[in-house]
Amino acid sequence: MSITKIWAREILDSRGNPTVEVDLYTARGLFRAAVPSGASTGIYEALELRDGDKQRYLGKGVLKAVDHINTTIAPALISSGLSVVEQEKLDNLMLELDGTENKSKFGANAILGVSLAVCKAGAAERELPLYRHIAQLAGNSDLILPVPAFNVINGGSHAGNKLAMQEFMILPVGAESFRDAMQLGAEVYHTLKGVIKDKYGKDATNVGDEGGFAPNILENSEVVSIEDPFDQDDWAAWSKFTANVGIQIVGDDLTVTNPKRIERALEEKACNCLLLKVNQIGSVTEAIQACKLAQENGWGVMVSHRSGETEDTFIADLVVGLCTGQIKTGAPCRSERLAKYNQLMRIEEELGDEARFAGHNFRNPSVL
Repeated sequence: MSITKIWAREILDSRGNPTVEVDLYTARGLFRAAVPSGASTGIYEALELRDGDKQRYLGKGVLKAVDHINTTIAPALISSGLSVVEQEKLDNLMLELDGTENKSKFGANAILGVSLAVCKAGAAERELPLYRHIAQLAGNSDLILPVPAFNVINGGSHAGNKLAMQEFMILPVGAESFRDAMQLGAEVYHTLKGVIKDKYGKDATNVGDEGGFAPNILENSEVVSIEDPFDQDDWAAWSKFTANVGIQIVGDDLTVTNPKRIERALEEKACNCLLLKVNQIGSVTEAIQACKLAQENGWGVMVSHRSGETEDTFIADLVVGLCTGQIKTGAPCRSERLAKYNQLMRIEEELGDEARFAGHNFRNPSVL
């Protein structure tokens, strides 16, 4: 089924900043997707196109990206006659039209918005749930429910406190199911709120961009995973650190979901897990390729939200379809975060006896 209409608009994300939303139409109906945005971005990420007009949204408007979709991308995709199930061909067409290494002509936020909408339309065309469609695109036969990494304490660029670390996360690996993991996470979150309130005062229970609390002091417990311990270009430090610790070392700014950066990280043995953010690379096809490259080389993969999120739940289906075994999408607080977690509970319910939870195998769910 080919595309009959594409229309983009500017909406606001969870931080009150403009972002791109895309409506894509086929004979089967309307398919809508919204693009997330990061606060702490890696310098090697695909370009997020902002208007730069300081008189409007302090320069953060996205009308240029919206216009690129409505005036250039939409006519090209519609006239191509390609079916929405041809994800890779449609994504590649947009990449060819853009013609830049980092998507700086149209903006990754323009290309990704359309790519996400195409994926949702493709699932409907195949009469499949989105997670099964994504699994087929990735060549996966398994479906795995992930361990949620709850960002319960926010610091750095995500909060107004003095913490040097940006995120402190808990992973309920001992849960029996995703729903059980949600209960454990929520109970710890609410208990933590009481502890922080008693020790640091009510102001410390204010939440950051991702729903975590923001106290100024913390004592560390045993760590099982560290994300971005060093600068994105300090390859020697990354390699030495990964070689000397036996835990999960996650590359975010280091790898930016970019196959070329992942290839170098593999050569340098710089980390052992990829943080997968679809807007870092800018298309569904490239995100799947990045995930497969990491998995084929024995890495773990953690699907991730951004600090500027929307009510779009695409990454919930993505993490199940790609069988990565772990997802980071904030605390059990704030609706734009819970939208993803709630969708995962629905997916688990829909799968019934077929549902498998990554649990202790979150780093290597393929062994399940």
